[in-house]
Amino acid sequence: MFTIDLNQAVIVSLVLVMVKRMHAAMFHDVGDVRYEETDVPDIGPGELLIKIGTALTCGTDVKTYKRGHPLLLRHTPALFGHEYAGTIEKVGEGVKGFQLGMRVVATNSAPCGKCFFCKRERPNLCSQLKSTFVNGAFAEYIRVPRPVVEWNTHQIPDNLSFRDAALTEPLACVIHGIEEANIRLGDTVVVIGAGPIGQMMIMLAKKAGASTVIVSDLAKLRRDMAKRSGADVVIDPLVENPVQRVKEETSSYGADVVIEAVGLPVTWEQAVDMTRDAGTTVLFGGAASGTRFQIDTVRFHYGQLTIKGVFHLTPKHVEQALKLIIAGDINPDNLITHEMPLERVVDALEMMSKGESMKVAIIP
Repeated sequence: MFTIDLNQAVIVSLVLVMVKRMHAAMFHDVGDVRYEETDVPDIGPGELLIKIGTALTCGTDVKTYKRGHPLLLRHTPALFGHEYAGTIEKVGEGVKGFQLGMRVVATNSAPCGKCFFCKRERPNLCSQLKSTFVNGAFAEYIRVPRPVVEWNTHQIPDNLSFRDAALTEPLACVIHGIEEANIRLGDTVVVIGAGPIGQMMIMLAKKAGASTVIVSDLAKLRRDMAKRSGADVVIDPLVENPVQRVKEETSSYGADVVIEAVGLPVTWEQAVDMTRDAGTTVLFGGAASGTRFQIDTVRFHYGQLTIKGVFHLTPKHVEQALKLIIAGDINPDNLITHEMPLERVVDALEMMSKGESMKVAIIP
């Protein structure tokens, strides 16, 4: 007959309670992110529970921390963070192709595959994607909903670190931006903003055939990293006029392609001014809701400018990104410069916002 004394029963009960609780960085309000205890997410049919191996800070996380986000955080307090890789802790009913203990990377969204935009090969504009963004990577566990399991979750090889695998989501976004930029062999490309996204833009612009990449950024660390990533010319916009410098480097014509990776109306306008006639401007950085930017309509029309807004990623880009990371075609050390425990998420976001770090690897 099996027996258990009172002390053992208390210990078992405490363990069961602890299993259902976890530590996480919770977003309460703009500038108010707290390290605290919360419930481990429940999962339903078709879903996965992933134990976070590594999460990464992102420029979007910094913007959200500083000014909130209309899509990512609709209700507060909320789980926070969206770039991650880890180990499957629990598998929901009906999930196929995944099992306990499998090392995986997943994104923070997925399309439906059936709507107006999905059928027109623009799944990044799917209404389901925008209404079901996944947050919660700055925690010990994260719930992966059914659409993300089906579309954007991938097993990773044993020799790929969680840190490097977690770059899949942002790299997929960059691949989308580079694809829309339509860079041709020998092009001169300008990248405004040399944060992690800008660094990846530099790397992929070179791989796409750009002969010259010019980079503009306020932070010395980021300008130095840009050189390591392949930039040929770096500009400190506090010291010289970046538009004028680009014109000097391009015989007064302007660049063939300009990619804005900051997300400010002033740099959106700079990007257009740097672009040559019949060139392409890619507005990749998301500006704050309600802001506007101005453009000279005569130049836009008679200069035959192409101006593109580029948002997020597609499942195709996620697969391409993971392949590039596995192949070693991206240098993670130029993108991730620090490592911190989960309780220091706020410190990591502040460092990144001040240009004192690139991405920070958060280890639960």
